[in-house]
Amino acid sequence: MKPRHHLYLDEALTEQLEALARKPGGSKSAIVSAALSAYFLRQGAREVDDLLKVRLDRISNQLERIERDGQVLLESFALLVRYFLNVTPPLGEDDKVGRALGRDRFHAFVGQVGRLVAEGKRTLDPEGEQ
Repeated sequence: MKPRHHLYLDEALTEQLEALARKPGGSKSAIVSAALSAYFLRQGAREVDDLLKVRLDRISNQLERIERDGQVLLESFALLVRYFLNVTPPLGEDDKVGRALGRDRFHAFVGQVGRLVAEGKRTLDPEGEQ
């Protein structure tokens, strides 16, 4: 058995409730029950939204820093490549020693990057300096 409630509503709400209840399949109890359920769901959702807002703001700030760092990294890399290409003369087709040395240096570079990433170190950190 459902508990009975005695509610006092102002005239405007009472008229709206009675008009809605007169429609086929409508009852005052069902309308008030659905309205209260919707109200409670919104209140719970608002609390969750308030809790998530702080976290989402923090994540948004972190993503902005990551994007900025990525842009700095790409610009730095582009400047390095431009400088390197401007000051380094191209190797001749028959310079096998130079090409082998370049290949060895490249593999050493890739290996060092792999180790630093795996260890969680950064070259620009004071602890990451070699």
